[in-house]
Amino acid sequence: MATPPQIFSDRAAPFGVTRRHLLRAAPAAALLALASPAARSATIRPRRKIPYGAAIALDDLRADPRLGQVIAETCSQIVPVSELKWSDLRPAPGQFAFEKADALAAFAADNGLTMRGHTLVWYAALPDWTQQIDSEAAAERALREHIETVVSRYRGRIHSWDVANEVIPDEAHQVTDRRPSLWSRYLGERYIPLAFRIAAEVDPKAQLVLNDYDIEFGDARCLRKRAAFRHLIRQLQDADVPLHAVGLQCHLHGEMAVDRAGLEGFVAELHGNGLKCLVTELDVMDQHLPAAVPRRDALIASQVRDLLAAVTAPGPLDALLTWGISDRYSWIPYSAPRADKQPNRPLPLDREFQRKPFMDVIDQFTGREA
Repeated sequence: MATPPQIFSDRAAPFGVTRRHLLRAAPAAALLALASPAARSATIRPRRKIPYGAAIALDDLRADPRLGQVIAETCSQIVPVSELKWSDLRPAPGQFAFEKADALAAFAADNGLTMRGHTLVWYAALPDWTQQIDSEAAAERALREHIETVVSRYRGRIHSWDVANEVIPDEAHQVTDRRPSLWSRYLGERYIPLAFRIAAEVDPKAQLVLNDYDIEFGDARCLRKRAAFRHLIRQLQDADVPLHAVGLQCHLHGEMAVDRAGLEGFVAELHGNGLKCLVTELDVMDQHLPAAVPRRDALIASQVRDLLAAVTAPGPLDALLTWGISDRYSWIPYSAPRADKQPNRPLPLDREFQRKPFMDVIDQFTGREA
């Protein structure tokens, strides 16, 4: 590995956060890495035809210098895990807490990375005070205030936003089914186009993305969900909503076969309708795969290869991101642990930041050149 990257520069960041603010909260190991002259050296990362990035949490970045180092060496893009969600940004009505998101934006800028925005509207991760919203007017006012404030703060810095996230329910029995939420309770389905239109008004140059999961497989549930997702995309386009791209989260179920033909056809349809396609949150839930590490890693790499072969066959991805980069910092060990107590292996690097076959597949499909 090369020398650790800078987490903050000494300059005053345009977000109102400087390196000094981060150092106050950073542990001793991170301070030593940041203070060393080598930390200021330029990072050389591989050239790729398709941008590769990873989700990152500020607390993990502060606690483990290896994480920032490998992100700076390997990625060209980051996405905050939760720092741009309502739960982190909105401590009270009319208040915004941008410190954590600003810190990640400054880390990205200091290391020559771009940052995606995740997410402006979601049914989950809402602060308790949103339970006070009790009318259509209040819901629209809160939604508009949030999107206008957040998008304007990062205008010209965040170029791609997951505007609406996980709108399709897990069990979509009809193509018109939408996931219930605070927003749908008071605004109905119109909250979705409303969110896109507000974001476009604030930053006309930003890429606006509709993001969802569990459409990669050929079982009945995923096929119904894919059909509902397709219906919503067509509905938004028919209404001239400023939708520019579709995000496929791709939290893969390791024991299931990717529906290569169906997924390829779906992505081809997106391209045919003028939409770009991103893989936004790729990882593999391996709790039902064999315990033997070489076998498990091979099965995971094979499944990822099948997925990427399908979604790139109609044309190149606009970006490929994994939900984390090291097994040490993944949500899967907590949400889908293995019954045999063996560590999960859902990401391209293991817990000690060593490469796995998963990363080789990423290199292949992003066109790594160096």
